[in-house]
Amino acid sequence: MDLEAIQSALRQAQLDGWLFYDHHHRDPIAYRILGLSESLHVTRRWYYLIPAQGEPKKLVHRIEQGRLDSLPGTKAVYSSWQELEQELEIMLKPCQKLAMQYSPRNAIMYVSMVDAGTIELLRGFGKTIVSSSDLVSHFEAVLSEERMASHYEAQRIIDQVLAEGFREIGRRVRPANGGAAGTTEYGMVQWLSEAMRRGGLVWENAPDVAVNENTADSHYAATESTTKPIRQGDFVLIDIWGRMDRPDSVFYDITWTGVIGRGPNAREQLVFETVRNARDAAISLIESAFASGRAIAGWEADDAARAVIRDAGFGEAFTHRTGHNIATDIHGNGAHLDNLETHDERLLLPFTCFSVEPGIYLPEFGVRSEIDMMTTADKAMVTGRIQTELLRI
Repeated sequence: MDLEAIQSALRQAQLDGWLFYDHHHRDPIAYRILGLSESLHVTRRWYYLIPAQGEPKKLVHRIEQGRLDSLPGTKAVYSSWQELEQELEIMLKPCQKLAMQYSPRNAIMYVSMVDAGTIELLRGFGKTIVSSSDLVSHFEAVLSEERMASHYEAQRIIDQVLAEGFREIGRRVRPANGGAAGTTEYGMVQWLSEAMRRGGLVWENAPDVAVNENTADSHYAATESTTKPIRQGDFVLIDIWGRMDRPDSVFYDITWTGVIGRGPNAREQLVFETVRNARDAAISLIESAFASGRAIAGWEADDAARAVIRDAGFGEAFTHRTGHNIATDIHGNGAHLDNLETHDERLLLPFTCFSVEPGIYLPEFGVRSEIDMMTTADKAMVTGRIQTELLRI
């Protein structure tokens, strides 16, 4: 835990303190930010207050009073619920405006860890509770130089694996020397997984390889029993992600689409161009905001992409957010590009990474075009290859 950095961030946000609270590991964010072991045996409620200035304070149960001993600060203990409420009110007396892992109306559910009853209790003390979402982004999503470098390592490997994967589909569908033609979605999932494994990558779920109507399922996952064959003339989508096989490495996550053994038809071309233009509209907005020093929230980038798709008449077919934060988890705790599933008011912070991936999903096929962006203090850039036309495989 970096106490000095947390207190500086609290003062900058004009907050009196950040109150961490947990019971039975309900708030994994608290454990990561405070540097507590995830294997800590916790069966009773604990509270940890970091004030904007001064010494932190702990409140723990008497039978688990050593649980926060690794953290700095004074300690109070309780046994009964009456004693808990009394000690908590005393601990918080100097503070009026407190950040917690809470989101009004559950708008940013990724940080909404504190139960309603606890919020009611604190409001009963006369406290104002605000969301810690931007603080969490600052301490969870901002990347070190080493983590940023690891993203680019994964990018170089995955870009190569994906390009070779599309070529492998072509070889399998149109084999040389008169061999038996054909492959399947699941067969290509296995091929891509093995290629990434050889490259030193790990991932949370297998790559997504889909053809024809399956490409319209934005979270499709082929299995050995449900897989479809891949044939000449098919429309194909590959979504692939991974990170280097070492602690604290950052994911790279992309999606490309193409057609096998033919050119795209007019509708496929229109849908691809619309998705591509929506992606580029979000990229351009983010790039210009960082270049001019203007703060930009995640919902703004989503609006930029969504407007292009809506104006082209496909608004109802864009059924997910435009992008997500990327860190050591594929879906990190920074701002998402979202004004559909949530109204994400979190800022796209310097030295963070996120995807830009609008999509259009029709009954017969779907298109998603996904790139990743990395930001610095005054610049935002795409980190890998950018698809500009449907692939001809």
